[in-house]
Order: sequence, then structure tokens, then C-alpha cells
Amino acid sequence: MTQELAPVTHGTAHTAAARPEGADPGWWRSAVIYQVYVRSFADGDGDGVGDLPGIRARLPYLAELGADAVWLTPFYASPQADGGYDVADYRTVDPLFGSLADADDLVRTAHELGLRVIVDIVPNHTSERHAWFRAALADRRGGPDRERYHFRPGKGGRGELPPNDWESVFGGPAWTRVPDGDWYLHLFAPEQPDLDWDHPEVREEFDRILRFWLDLGVDGFRIDVAHGMVKAPGLPDIGHQEQVKLIGSQVLPFFDQDGVHEIHRSWRRLLDGYPGQRIGVAEAWAPTPERMALYVRPDELHQAFNFHFLRCDWDAAAMRAVIDESLAATVSVGAPTTWVLSNHDVVRHVTRYGGGATGLRRARAAAMLMLALPGSVYVYQGEELGLPEVADLPDEVRQDPSFFRDNGQDGLRDGCRVPIPWTAGGSSYGFGSGGSWLPQPASWAGLSVEAQTGDPASTLELYRAALRLRRELPGLGDGPMRWLDAPQGVLALSRPGLVCTVNTRSTPVELPVPGRPVLSSEPVAPTGGNIRLPADSCIWWAI
Repeated sequence: MTQELAPVTHGTAHTAAARPEGADPGWWRSAVIYQVYVRSFADGDGDGVGDLPGIRARLPYLAELGADAVWLTPFYASPQADGGYDVADYRTVDPLFGSLADADDLVRTAHELGLRVIVDIVPNHTSERHAWFRAALADRRGGPDRERYHFRPGKGGRGELPPNDWESVFGGPAWTRVPDGDWYLHLFAPEQPDLDWDHPEVREEFDRILRFWLDLGVDGFRIDVAHGMVKAPGLPDIGHQEQVKLIGSQVLPFFDQDGVHEIHRSWRRLLDGYPGQRIGVAEAWAPTPERMALYVRPDELHQAFNFHFLRCDWDAAAMRAVIDESLAATVSVGAPTTWVLSNHDVVRHVTRYGGGATGLRRARAAAMLMLALPGSVYVYQGEELGLPEVADLPDEVRQDPSFFRDNGQDGLRDGCRVPIPWTAGGSSYGFGSGGSWLPQPASWAGLSVEAQTGDPASTLELYRAALRLRRELPGLGDGPMRWLDAPQGVLALSRPGLVCTVNTRSTPVELPVPGRPVLSSEPVAPTGGNIRLPADSCIWWAI
């Protein structure tokens, strides 16, 4: 798989340098941000679970890869009922992942390498073991400690029925009854009670939490369920079942309510009060790109994940429509578009695009397309290795809470969370000295960082080349884009100084040569004025 077809005139390969104070205003508009799922990136203490010291030791890899920032999933004190998204203490590092000193060391090391650090914040719900919820359970019915959550009496003659018909994202009712008869709301697992953001103490506490981590030096927050903190007044029934999927487009009384924007505007003011361009990133699910764009208005958050692009099929017409809709919506509010192909909640895109050799070809081409689009990009750990979904995990090792319920999802999110391989040998392919919390396939030895480094045909070297060129070619990142005429099944887009062509067809297609080829996801051999663009492939052309 030939990749760099001809060298671009440039100096030495990119090596990240220390971050100058106050540099790069608007850095997030073109940034490549690498998502680390903390449990599965690198294990520093040999207990089989990833941790902050393990991540810190691997930060040079991310700087060499060409990332601008790293986003860490939750590492706070937690019973781990949902992989850390059930937080018991927002100001403490869970011993499973290290200590507060380890977090401080990680941030400092990242900054020395020129990497910014974004951490997860989970404001929609706490853990059932959070001090507030324990106090709520100990309080009387209708007591003040219950006002920070959504406690309600049940329906039916004896209050035996839930207060409304809402369903959990993880399956089953969104309500659990406590011994004194009240019910509490949890849009996710019962161990994750929803906070009531109408209560002033909730807002004040999260302002203090954000300031705690900003004072430690983090560069921003990815806001979990940013669209879910406000519920429709009266908590009305929906009237039908199968209400919500993890990433869906339904109009619902507990998601994407207008009141969330007041919260995000207040957080933007808080972030703007700190030096160094600190940012907020919305994990928001909205019914339309236009509704999504509201989260990134000039006085709100800086970025919002583009799940419409993630969910798009491998089809030129569908991809073009999603790209056009996404760009139009964000441009209308002056914000960059944020592109993503995989994350810790969805099937890896190698598998979504068909799996095997076909899925890998499409995934490589899709990555090049994504990196050529205007705006910012998120890379999920291991996608640069071409990792597929692990679909055959035994039931006894699974930990996804939706797997154990009458789930509204497939219950198989563990398959995208298997620890990534660093070396071709060892008990966990270099993940750590003590095995891995989820078993890794034997085939991953050949997909490891060690096995792929230096191999010009590897997916890792394709990503490294693409990220280096993204920095070197002046027209990539945020900026203008226009479509070019192309045959059916082919996308051709122009950026200043660059043309990107993508063939989504299962057969090659002949095209005029638009410029000098600089990177290709599959081997190509230009002849004369035309080129045969291979099936499921992408080429970048310097013009």
C-alpha cells in the first residue's frame, strides 16, 4: 500500500515543541485531538488496567504521531459501574488510575511536549456513591437533600409505577424506586442518578469543579451528555417505547432542551477568564445539524462532536450531503466543524465499513477524507493502527452496563475498548506487565505500534504522514473548501493548494490527474494525464 507518492518540500519531520505562553489563538479550530480511553491505553503499574502514569510514559508517541491535544476519559474517584462515567468525587483521582500528583505530572509533561490536555467532565449525573446522593437517600421524602436530583413519587394506587414512561439509554426504565417509595431518575444506569440543574447548588458546585482542574492546568473539558442536563418542565410522558439510542436523532423531553445553552454560556465565560485558550467540547446529540450548531455559537462552547458524519454510510452521495449540512450549520454561527469516525461508545469504523480487508481500505480512505475537511479532527486511540472491533469477547469478561440490562443499545461497547497493542509480543502486547482487563486478539500482534512503525504500507505510517502533511500544507485545517466535479461514487474536494479525491466504489475509476500526488491510501501509478483511482481509496494532490 504505497502512501507517500512524492516528497513534499519541507524541513525535518514534525517534532512537537514546548507550548509558548499565549500561542495559537483559536488553536482548536484546526486541532487534531487524540482520544485516550484511560483504562485501555497504557498500564503503568502492571494491574491490567490503564492509568495516568502509563499514559504519561506514552505521551511522546502522541507528539510524534502529530496530535495537538489529548482528551482523557474520566479518571476520577468512581465505583466504575460505567467505566468511570459514574463519578463519586470530581476532585480526586481514582486509585485505579493513580493520584492527583500523577494527574499534575501528566499535564506538565504534555505541555512540555507541546500537547494540550482535555479532560472529561460528567455533569448530567453522579455516582450513587457521591456524597450528595448518599445524603439524598438518607433524607426524608421531600427533604432538601433530594432536591439536587430528580426524586418523584410514583404512579398507581400505591406509587408502584414509575413517574413517567422514560427509558434509560442503557435499557429498561429510567427510574429506580428507593425503600421509602420515591423514585429517582437515571437516564443511564441506576448507579448514575441524574442531577437537577434547576438547583443552584448544582451549578455552583460544577463551577468550582471546573476551576479546580483549570487551576491544575488542563486546557479544556469534553462535556459528557452536554445536551441532557435540562429536562422538559413537568417531565412529560413520551408515549412510545424504544425512545433513545446512544447516538440518535429523536426529539425527546430529556435531551437537547433549550435550557442547556444557558449553562454552556456560563461555562464559556468561566473558560474565557483563564489564559491560554481553554476550551469546552460538547458531546451533544441533536436531531439536526442546525440544532447541533447552537452548542457552538460564539458565546457558547468551542466544539461539538459531529455524530452525523460518524454515522454516515460509506457512500459518496451520503457523505457529501452530511459534510455540506455540517459545514453549513457551523459556518452559520462562525464555528469550526469537528469530525470524528470512532470513539469509545461506537463500533470501530474498520468494522462498520465492512470489516476485513475491505473495511480497512475504507477506513484508511475515510481517515484521509476526514483530515482533509475544514475544521478540527478527533482520532480515537487505536484507529491509527487500523484496529477492528473485537466482536467475540466472552460474556464473562464484559463490563458495559448496557450488556446486563434489557438494553437499548447492542450492549457490546466493550469491543471498542480492548487495550491497544504496543509491541508484537508479551502478555498484553506491551500494554502493561500484568495482562489486560479485556483480552486482546492474537491477530493484534501484527497491528501493534512496534510492528507497524517504519512499514510504509502500514496504517500507522499513513496517519503519521497525513498528520505531518496536515501541518505542512497551508490549506488544511480550518478554512475554505469547494467541491469539484467527479463521477458517481467519487468525492473530489479542493482546499487551498490541495485536492482530495475519494473513490467509494468497489471498482477503480479513471480520473484526470489534478496535480502532484503526495499521499495515497492505496498503491497508485499515475500515467500520462489520467490516473486509475483504486476502489475504496483516497489520494491527496498538491496543486
